[in-house]
Amino acid sequence: MYTRRNIRWSVVFRFTWWQILVFTAWSAAVTWLYLYLQERGIDCSLPIAPLGTIGVAVAFYVGFKNNQSYDRYWEARKVWGGIVNVSRTWANQVLSFVTNQYAQTPAAPEEIREIHQKLIYRQLAWINSLRFQLRRKTPFGFQPKGTQKRFMQTTDIDSMRNELTALLASDELKVACERLNTATQILRYQGEHLRTLMERHLIDEFRLISLMDLVTEMFTLQGKCERIKQTPFPRQYAYFSNVFTWLFTLLLPFGIVGQFAGRGLMVWASVPLSVIVSWVFLTMETVGDTSEDPFENFLNDVPMTALCRTIEIDLRQMLGETEVPSPLQPQEDILM
Repeated sequence: MYTRRNIRWSVVFRFTWWQILVFTAWSAAVTWLYLYLQERGIDCSLPIAPLGTIGVAVAFYVGFKNNQSYDRYWEARKVWGGIVNVSRTWANQVLSFVTNQYAQTPAAPEEIREIHQKLIYRQLAWINSLRFQLRRKTPFGFQPKGTQKRFMQTTDIDSMRNELTALLASDELKVACERLNTATQILRYQGEHLRTLMERHLIDEFRLISLMDLVTEMFTLQGKCERIKQTPFPRQYAYFSNVFTWLFTLLLPFGIVGQFAGRGLMVWASVPLSVIVSWVFLTMETVGDTSEDPFENFLNDVPMTALCRTIEIDLRQMLGETEVPSPLQPQEDILM
């Protein structure tokens, strides 16, 4: 997630420099061709009115695409807001519900604390494993090119294993990381642990139901994330938005150059004007492209790593721990 109020022009340049070069060369070539053919009595310019109509249509189409891309991002952000809330609620209920109140054979205070820690650490393992799963690359995800790659981080299964080592028991870690869906496996361990606690009367049936409702909500939130991740932005919208934008920008210089006919060297003013208009349209198209997949660990995506760190700080402090990690800070104005 980009955190600076005004985007640095260095960032904009990394995404658009090649477009500026291409359309400067193209507009200059069209202007030269116009002057060359005009000397021979041939007018290769296009009427501006039809081009304006095409431009309006393309603007509406690109605007629709960008609106839907933002909807995908905002839905993903709301889901992760729910994950933050359910994690805090889980920790609060674990600390409040898992006690010796109904136990026939009371557990030692150290054991109760160990149970609290295990249930809460397993919750931290769930959010982090979900983060890694959502950031796995897909064939239809946004693919940065050239200098754009510096705005994307990479993830792999070894990184996930290292992250979970301190949060899961060794036997759980081994099995969970071998499964295709590690996050689901971790929630299954939570359910099994709750059943064991009820059998020992460390929680009663009512409290078991309340905690299992939270596990159910976690499955629901995970499923929403997976739906967004595994359902690509409709390719017909994404593809034709790009095609129409390029078609319009390629035709644009033929319309603008005709507006400067008969003005001598002023005809070359059509070059920067064409480049500016083309840059505006292609930048709008790029904004939609880079926003349609909110879990790709890219510049405009949901800052899941920072959210996981926020949850970790809250839950560790609820456990009474004093040594907690610091909140993540933006790097080059980007919060991952």
